[in-house]
Amino acid sequence: MHKPLVAELVAGSAIDAVFLLVERSMSHKKDGNPFLNVTLADRSGRVKGVVWDQVERIAAAVGEGDFVQVRAQVGEYRGSLQVVVKDMLKVPDDAVDATDFLPATSRDVGKMFDRLREMTGRMQNVHLKRLFDVFWADSDFVAAYTRAPAAKLMHHAYLGGLLEHTLSMAVLAEMIAGHYSGVDRDLLLAGVILHDVGKTRELDYARRIDYTDEGRLLSHIVIGLSLLDEKLRQVPDMPPEQVHLLKHMIVSHHGERQFGSPEPPKTIEAVLLNYIDEMDSRVNSIREYVAKDPSDGSWTPYHRLLERHFYKGPGSHGGNGG
Repeated sequence: MHKPLVAELVAGSAIDAVFLLVERSMSHKKDGNPFLNVTLADRSGRVKGVVWDQVERIAAAVGEGDFVQVRAQVGEYRGSLQVVVKDMLKVPDDAVDATDFLPATSRDVGKMFDRLREMTGRMQNVHLKRLFDVFWADSDFVAAYTRAPAAKLMHHAYLGGLLEHTLSMAVLAEMIAGHYSGVDRDLLLAGVILHDVGKTRELDYARRIDYTDEGRLLSHIVIGLSLLDEKLRQVPDMPPEQVHLLKHMIVSHHGERQFGSPEPPKTIEAVLLNYIDEMDSRVNSIREYVAKDPSDGSWTPYHRLLERHFYKGPGSHGGNGG
């Protein structure tokens, strides 16, 4: 029997299927009785839910990160779908395929990585070229780099998202480096490829996309510098100035201290990296928002973070963005 995906749920339907329990939190009604807020997920998306009955038994039986068999009624709450859970049981890990519960890029990961490797192979800077030869020779690193998401929620938040985001940025970087005179193409490309490399360890993406303890404590910028230092030990003749400029790309790519960069961009290549990163991540997040909007009409609902509605075009019936 076909398992209903989150993206296929409609108000008024009943479900009895397996999902990933991404989040759960205990709250209390005005009368003091407890209830559970939950977030369920599969590869197609997430949906909020609530448990009104058998709360203590269910809370004791399942935890965040568990695969759960959910029996529920789908309804609406404040304009969004909500599942009212009647029962929820933990499902053994070996009874499910974890990849069914994580969103993934629709693009060919192998082809994307091959194109990125071809770009570094054309580098004229022998030191940077050798550095990437070292990175690509590390099979464990490559496996993580090609599987990692680029974020938990905001943009490219799916398996292969980091690679997709990086390749898109790399293509933009090559075009921009050819447009402006005096731009160090190899340095800009190196910064693009390494700017988010720390997300391979900042994020946990084995069964759900969330932050690791290391990620929460250090951030992907600090982890990225550590990963770079590990590989630089195998390129001992890299000029110190080149090392400093490359590290500055990682340190400054968020643009401003208030957005997490210890230093603002102080070279043309670092400035370009910041804008390329912002452009690609913003376009992806907007397109995802438009694509996931199920409503009819020409406009999306109000996007609280970006503080605006987005125009979908005349005669839109939702889900047509992208």
